[in-house]
Amino acid sequence: MPAVPTLRDRASGLLLHPTSLPGPGGIGDLGDEAHRFAETLAAAGQSWWQMLPLGPTGYGNSPYSTFSSFAGNPLLISLESLRREGLLREIEAAAWPGDRVPFDDVIAYKERHLRRAFEAFRAGPVPPGYEEFLRRTDSWLPDYALFRALKDAHGGRPWIRWEEEVRLRRPAALARARKDLEEGVAWHTFLQFVFDRQWDLLHRRCRERGVALLGDVPFYVPLDSADVWSRRGQFEIGPGGRPRRLVGVPPDEFSKKGQLWGFPLYDWESMGRDGFSWWVARFLAALERFEAVRIDHFLGFHRAWAVAAGRRDATRGRWIPGPGGAILERLARDGRPLELVAEDLGTVTPEALALRDRFDLPGIRVLQFGFGWDPEQYHLPHNYPRRCLAVTGTHDNDTARGWYGSLEHPGTREWVHRYLRTDGREIHWDFIGAVWRSAADTAIAPVQDVLGLGSEARMNRPGVPTGNWEWRLRPGLLTPEVLGRLRDLTQASGRLRS
Repeated sequence: MPAVPTLRDRASGLLLHPTSLPGPGGIGDLGDEAHRFAETLAAAGQSWWQMLPLGPTGYGNSPYSTFSSFAGNPLLISLESLRREGLLREIEAAAWPGDRVPFDDVIAYKERHLRRAFEAFRAGPVPPGYEEFLRRTDSWLPDYALFRALKDAHGGRPWIRWEEEVRLRRPAALARARKDLEEGVAWHTFLQFVFDRQWDLLHRRCRERGVALLGDVPFYVPLDSADVWSRRGQFEIGPGGRPRRLVGVPPDEFSKKGQLWGFPLYDWESMGRDGFSWWVARFLAALERFEAVRIDHFLGFHRAWAVAAGRRDATRGRWIPGPGGAILERLARDGRPLELVAEDLGTVTPEALALRDRFDLPGIRVLQFGFGWDPEQYHLPHNYPRRCLAVTGTHDNDTARGWYGSLEHPGTREWVHRYLRTDGREIHWDFIGAVWRSAADTAIAPVQDVLGLGSEARMNRPGVPTGNWEWRLRPGLLTPEVLGRLRDLTQASGRLRS
C-alpha cells in the first residue's frame, strides 16, 4: 500500500468538494463516484484530495456556515450504498441533468429516501459498530441531535427564537425535549451514523491508494449552530441568548461599509479556563477525518473586528485581540505533528504571519493573485518557499480560464504572457505547470482548472448571496488524455510519489 503524503512531502493534488461529484440524485455523495474519483487521483499521480468543510449546511448552502463543527452533511450520504445494505429497496430516478446542484429539490429528495432507510434501520437489529459510534461521539452528538430535533419542531427557526426554557437549556426543559422528541433525536443520530460509516470507508480506500485528504476548518461558527447553543458561555452571548458582538471586517477600498459576517465572537477568557477544550476537540476531530486541515481565516488567532450586535453594517467596530498561540500550543502538547495549513490570504497582520511561522505552518500562495496588486511578487512562483501550499486558485476565485478571459488591462495580460512564456491559448495548463514546477511542497489545482473550464464553473462568488456552491463535474470530462497529461506534468515536476 503506498504511503500517504504529509505537508512536508513534494506532492500535488486536486480540489473538488464531494457535492461537485457526478452521479445520480442531483448532488455528489460519498458513494461510488467518490471512490472512483480517488482512483482517478491515484491514476493521475495525485496524492492530495482537497475538500471544503463537510458539516450540515444551513443558510445559502455554504459549507462555511454549518449547524455543527463536528457533524457530517446528510446530503452527502449515498443512497445507492444504503440500497446495497438493504436499508432501501428502491430509489426513485432523479431527473436533474446538468452541472448544477438544485439544492431545494435535492434536500426534499434525499430526506424522502433517508426517512425510509431510517424506518428500516429502526425495525432491524442494532447494526455492528453503532454502540461504539455512540460512545465515540458522546461529547457532541447528543447535543447536536437534540438541537436538530428542536429546530425541526420549531419549523426551522433559529434557536434564539425558541421558547426561553429550551433556548437557555434549562435541565428540566431539555429532559422533556429529549423524551418528547425521541424520534427526532434518533433520526439525526441515524444520519450521523450512516455518514460516519460511509466516510470511514471512503477514507480507508483513499489511504489504500496513497491519496491523503486535506480538509477545512472555518475559524468562526454561525450563531444558529449546535456549537453556540450547547456552549453558549464560551461565546459572547448575553443572558437571554442574544449575541453581544458580532465579527466582521472594517471598511476598505472594496466595501465602504465593511462586512458584517454575523458570526458571534468567542469569549476567549472563558474558553481558556478549560484549556480551549472545544477547539482542541474540533481540531482533533478534523484530523481524524483528514490527513491535514486548512484553517480558514487564520488571522482570527491574532485579532477580530468586533461590532456591537444590532448594527446594520461594520463601519463602527474595534479590533480586539484573539488567543494568539494558546490553542496551537495546547495542540502541540499532545505530541502529534501539526498538519495544519494557515489560510493567510487578504490583509493579514505581521503578528499573524509571525504566529504562522512560530508553529512552522505552511501558508498559501495563489497564482492568480500574483498578477494583481502584488508589489513584492509574493504570489508568483519564483518566490514560493518549500513550506507552503501553492494553488492556481481557491474556491473563492474564478477559474484560471475565466480569470484570464476577464482581464481588462492589456498590460496585465502582457505581464501574464511574459511571466508564463505563453500565448494564453492553454492558460489553465500554464497555471498548473507554473505551480507544479515551483518549490512549494504541496501544489493543488481545482478540477475546473485541469479541465480548462470558464467562469460558468466557478464554485463561489464572495459577496453574492445566491447561486453558489452548485457546480458539478459532468461525467466523462476527466478523460484519459487529460489525466495522462496531468500525470506527465506531475512526474516531470518531481511530485509523482511511489
